[in-house]
Order: sequence, then structure tokens, then C-alpha cells
Amino acid sequence: MELSHTRPVSSAVFDEPNLVSCAGLVPVLALACSAGLHELAQQHLSVPTDKGANAGIKVASLVAGMVAGADSIDDMALLRHGGMGRVFARAYAPSTMGSFLRSFRFGHVRQLDAVASRFLTGLAARTPVVAGLDDPEGYVLVDVDDTIVEVHGYAKQGSGYGYSGVRGLNALIATVTTAQAAPVIVAQRLRKGSCGSPRGAKRLVADALSTVAKLRTGAGGPTPLVRLDSAFYGRPAVGAVLRAGADVSVTVRLDPKVKATIAAIPESGWTAIEYPDAVFDEAAGRWVSSAEVAEIAFTAFFSAKESERVPGRLVVRRIPDLNKAAAGQDSLFDTWRFHAFFTTSTLDTVDADKTHRGHAIIEQVHADLKNSALAHLPSGVFAANAAWLVLAVMAFNLTRAAATLTGPTLAKSTTATIRRKLITVPA
Repeated sequence: MELSHTRPVSSAVFDEPNLVSCAGLVPVLALACSAGLHELAQQHLSVPTDKGANAGIKVASLVAGMVAGADSIDDMALLRHGGMGRVFARAYAPSTMGSFLRSFRFGHVRQLDAVASRFLTGLAARTPVVAGLDDPEGYVLVDVDDTIVEVHGYAKQGSGYGYSGVRGLNALIATVTTAQAAPVIVAQRLRKGSCGSPRGAKRLVADALSTVAKLRTGAGGPTPLVRLDSAFYGRPAVGAVLRAGADVSVTVRLDPKVKATIAAIPESGWTAIEYPDAVFDEAAGRWVSSAEVAEIAFTAFFSAKESERVPGRLVVRRIPDLNKAAAGQDSLFDTWRFHAFFTTSTLDTVDADKTHRGHAIIEQVHADLKNSALAHLPSGVFAANAAWLVLAVMAFNLTRAAATLTGPTLAKSTTATIRRKLITVPA
């Protein structure tokens, strides 16, 4: 394709009253309305003064703008382009929605959290967005992790340098995945940029598992397995998982106690596993691999009082540590790199390892959010940005739910792909 220079354009204005650029918003917002988005926001939000009036319409407008590709407050102007005013009623100006967000306080953000949870429940009742939660032969995986949303300048309340060395704010989210459905977000929290990963994880884990329980329509189904990385290995987060009746799979740090436990594993206890360089031996019926896995009984938090100790097992994966071998020389004995995690699940050793490695799927959700509505945190006010994160989550879940109604092709696609194929349709 080559740009034509024969018809130079000096300016472009989207003011054609008979044309809209995002016709896909019509069925998507119809789905949002049927799931109760307007009513939920109107009922649960109590943002004061005239800035909080008509909260249902303002929340729906912000979510609609994000679904259509807005990643800042000014981008909400796309809801007023061309013939959008004839398709949708009461499209507020970006400045009005910005004033609405800046009126939020922490309590209002928590109210919006309640709206997001109930909205996802409404979507689940109308779409297969969380299909498989009640399937006794399937699985339910809840992943928790945080990410830094980069910001620039000192005007952002709460921004700081965290573990990544990047100035930003810290977004903690929890997702649920089943054998039949791609991840959807069941809990979220924005925190200051310099906070540690486990801060507030206890409350978020409890909220996430409570939402998962509400999404289930029956009493059956598998026990949820909560996957965490080593930053969340502590009594608060693990205790919240167990109190909710779920299993945990959490990476552990290689402290002296863990190293001593690994050293106690007999050589006969190691099993080769499927790994990037593995080859399956048809004759022997097993994998030939440089990576091996083993397990051993382990009690987490053994130094705590007896009521806080958690019995389970330590699953350990080892791979050759080639960095320690001298260049061009073989080592006299094998050296290994160990990766260990603690679990209370009943999966066998190999399945437990493979399942735990799947925790990385939450990084794709982080990337998806940052490639859409969470590309920016648009306000200098922390509570406004916290509300923006919750709205971005609602837009993510709504987009995913709409895609599941079209069939399997788009059900597990990224937000950008779904938007391109379903939302930004000119009409």
C-alpha cells in the first residue's frame, strides 16, 4: 500500500451525522445494560455533589469509551463523534467525566469494586465468559500478581519507584481461568508505586475467591487453586486462600530451610518432565529431558505458632546450571538450578509443576490492560486513577464476554483483536 499525494488533506473533522466509527458498541452496550451496569452503578455509587449525579450513565460511558479504545479522559470525546449522538443518548463531555472521576475517594473506589464484581456476575449469567466453573472434570485457577503502570513526572499522587526501578503506580489484580474460558479479572486494587507486592494481598485474595464463589451456579465443581509467586509467600495471603476453602500453589524463596529440604530428596525421587528441550521416548514411554521434578513433604511457616502452620508438600524442579561450568570444560559433577513451590493441591508431581508454571498467563492480562485502557493513568488524583483501573477491568471483562458470544475464534483473543473485529465497525 502506498500513500497517495495527489489529494492533500489540510484538516479532518469527524462531523458526519450519518456515520459512526464504532457501531460494535451498540450490541456490546446492550449486553452491558442487560447485565445491569447502569443500575448497579446508580445504586452503589454515592459520589457527592453534582459531579456524582447520574453515576450509572457516567460509568457506562467511561466503560464504553474504553471498550472503543480510549486510554485517557480526552479520548472519551470519541463517544460524541459523527452520528454517535443519534445512536446513544446523553453522551457526556470528557471534562464532565474527568470531574466525576476526580470526585472519587477511597470509599467510592470500593463501591465501584462492588459494582465490578456484580457486573461480572451479570455477564456470567448471560454469556459463557466463565464457562467451566462448575465442571467437576475441569479446573479453576485463580492467579494473583501485580504490575507497575509507568507514569511520568511528580504530579501523580502515590507514584514512586518500586521493585522494577520504574516510576509508577502498582496495580494488583486477580484473574480466574478455566479449561473452557480465557482469564477474566475478578479483583483489582491500585496501590502506591513504592509498596511491596504482598501489601493488601490478603484482602484482595479474599475478595477474588468470594467473587469466584458467587460466579458458580451449582454446588459442584473443582476446588479453586490459587497460584502466587514468591513475593506473596507469607501467612496473610496463604491464610486467606485456605480460609476460603481453596488450594494454594506458591513459589518459595530458597532460604536455608528450603535448601535443606531439597537436599533431603533422594536421587531416585527425580522424574524427567516435558520442558523446552524435552524429547518423548516412545519405547520407554517417558520424557527424556534435562529438567527433572520431585516432591517432598513440607510444612510452611513452621516457625509460627502451631495453628498458623500449613502442612503440604514442596515440589521442586531442577535444571542443569550451565552458567557455573567453565567455558569449554565439563564440570566434575552436575550442578543444578532449583525452582521450588509449596502446594496443598492433590495433583501429582508432574501435573502440579506444569500447572504452577501456567501462572505466567496473568502476565498476558497485564500486557492486555496496558495495551488498552491502562496504557495511561490519566489523572493526578490517586483515587481517580484507582477508579480508572476498576473501569478498565470492567471494560476488559465486557469485551471478553462479548467475544464469547461470537464463537470460539475470538473467545480467547486479545482486547485489541476483539476491538478491531467487533467494535470499530463503521456504519
